[in-house]
Amino acid sequence: MKILLTGASGFIGRNVATALVAAGHRVIPVSRRSGVDFRDMLAVGDWLPHLQGIEAVINAVGIIGESSTQRFACLHAQAPLALFQACAEAGVRRVIQISALGTDDTAFSAYHRSKRLADDGLRRLDLDWFVLRPSLIYGRGGGSAELLMRLARWPWLPVPGDGRQTIQPVHIGDVVASVRHALSSPDVRRSLDILGSESFTFGDWLLTMRQAQGLPPAPFLRIPLPLASLSCRIGRHFTALLQPENLQMLQTGYQADYRPWANWLGRLPLPVESGLFFSDAAMARRSS
Repeated sequence: MKILLTGASGFIGRNVATALVAAGHRVIPVSRRSGVDFRDMLAVGDWLPHLQGIEAVINAVGIIGESSTQRFACLHAQAPLALFQACAEAGVRRVIQISALGTDDTAFSAYHRSKRLADDGLRRLDLDWFVLRPSLIYGRGGGSAELLMRLARWPWLPVPGDGRQTIQPVHIGDVVASVRHALSSPDVRRSLDILGSESFTFGDWLLTMRQAQGLPPAPFLRIPLPLASLSCRIGRHFTALLQPENLQMLQTGYQADYRPWANWLGRLPLPVESGLFFSDAAMARRSS
């Protein structure tokens, strides 16, 4: 297939592109590195020239925090909505939207609300669509995963509050496998939560990452939530990952039932193993 892949230079996009090319597909990358800026792609007409001969579209654009040049409304909603409408006009029926766990009626953050606008817009179109909603993704090359791996090496493990926020991480290999399956699955028009079968507290997840790096257990440094929030407000000027809203999302603790997705995919999610923290999607597939 000839596939248009937006966000091709990001963590998910890079892994998806590698897998699709290895499977014999022709991938047309769309990112700033390929000369296309999402901020300039806000109208249907901006996308139509890029859809000639395209058989499927995958939207993997996403930012975890805003900056002066990257805004949720533009990158998560306006540009994708224009792309999806262009697909409907150009006759590109297969469209895969990579969203996020929590883009539902409970969404409160600007991150989740902007993602949901695109999700809902796609669902309203007469297309063979998929909305894939991964939880916290881990694996080699992921920005948030690498930040947490660095924190896990500290002699004291910093956790907000009591560190018992619940997460249900998923490996990048499972996300890529889901995208590949969505390209050919006849069971279309599905919204699927993609997440691991194991739940962890945030503190236990850091301990698991620490163990994967061959380090002994370490005590927690429990940071009161007001101080953690203040640290995020300061830290956001240095990295987009440290946003006050991201702390709020962690406190919310998103969970879901993995079984509907696993039944659709035809297998269980990858179990958390030490080697997977250092594996990308291609490596995980070879070892499975």
